[in-house]
Amino acid sequence: MQRFEIVVVGAGPAGIAAAVSAAESGAQVCVLDAGAAPGGQIWRGGAERHSRTAARWATRLRQGQQISVQQNTQVVAPLAAGELLVERPDGPQSIGYDRLILATGARELLLPFPGWTLPGVTGVGGLQALIKGGVPIKGRRVVVAGSGPLLLAVAAGLRRSGAEVRLIAEQSDWARLLAFGAQLPLDPARLLQALRLRATLGRTAYRAGCWVEQAHGAEQLEAVTLRHGAQRWREPCEQLACGFGLVPNSELAATLGCAINAGAVVVDYAQQTSVSGILAAGEVAGIAGVEAALAEGAIAGYIAAGRPAQAQPLLARRAAARRFARRLEHTFALRAELRQLASAQTIVCRCEDVHYAALAEHPSWRSAKIHTRCGMGPCQGRICGAATSVLFGWTPESIRPPVAPVALATLITTSSAHSINLEEHV
Repeated sequence: MQRFEIVVVGAGPAGIAAAVSAAESGAQVCVLDAGAAPGGQIWRGGAERHSRTAARWATRLRQGQQISVQQNTQVVAPLAAGELLVERPDGPQSIGYDRLILATGARELLLPFPGWTLPGVTGVGGLQALIKGGVPIKGRRVVVAGSGPLLLAVAAGLRRSGAEVRLIAEQSDWARLLAFGAQLPLDPARLLQALRLRATLGRTAYRAGCWVEQAHGAEQLEAVTLRHGAQRWREPCEQLACGFGLVPNSELAATLGCAINAGAVVVDYAQQTSVSGILAAGEVAGIAGVEAALAEGAIAGYIAAGRPAQAQPLLARRAAARRFARRLEHTFALRAELRQLASAQTIVCRCEDVHYAALAEHPSWRSAKIHTRCGMGPCQGRICGAATSVLFGWTPESIRPPVAPVALATLITTSSAHSINLEEHV
């Protein structure tokens, strides 16, 4: 078993900031990340390619002499106290730690509607990741829909990649958007960013109070039905990018016994969770964006390394970022109509082909899972779990390891050595 003073799970902005701050404070640090390169979802494909800020943090991570970065490494489950089971390309391994920093980020919130399982329909961030991975988009007609600032950023990226962005459909209304925009002059950096995005988008149509009701196509997406007030129309397109915000990846924290509230890990002013020796930073502790993630990651790193005085100057930056996040949350709160999009025959759990009507018969997530297998497929409820939370108000009553799909051989190899009950894990 390898053992480190501090283990950081996740190499997005929060994880990178945590590792760098802890290592530069003298601690021996290990970063465990499932991706092929540091950067997480927001800096996917290598942080150096995204911005000067990202490049600076990536350089500090790379040059950190007391940092061991283990990519393509998936955390599977907690073992004994202070020990994690991980799966690497060369097989399972246990990693020990004195203190643990969770920077596991977030995933997209996808809501079901008729036709959402058609090829050509993806999440907003999902399409962005595909393009960064080399999937051609030039000349394709794309509708970008859902909610939040990410719609503009992805649409701008699509334009730069040669796509024909037919429409940006934002479900929030103009009253909230204008109230939010009126405060942007008080934040010059974000105002400049918004103006640059608008310039990139040119005359691309942007409709507030507008959302997708249905996707159409035989074998492939051909068009979508959009609603704007009382108006409905069919928009031809080959690609739909549709997302409704983000959901914290709090499953590992839950298996470690950390308190969870509204899907996010509960932390105090020092980013410490309810479990001694475990800290959390970034989106897993509440969706707030890159600036908050960097500040929280650095605070967590300094605290874990026993340097609280170095964390003190970052508290104001974190507070400002969290205030902005609360404004975003209010501006882009989901409208009630989105909970009524799915028809009786709309698939909600794509892994197990469970329809809305089958779920509507049940009073809770647990009941639906037992009787329909909803949430028991390869994604382990990461997509349908968040969707049913919006549709029915359900919350998972418990999270059990493994926290990610894992080869049975990994569990068999480690079960006897660590007293893992396979019946609870398979």
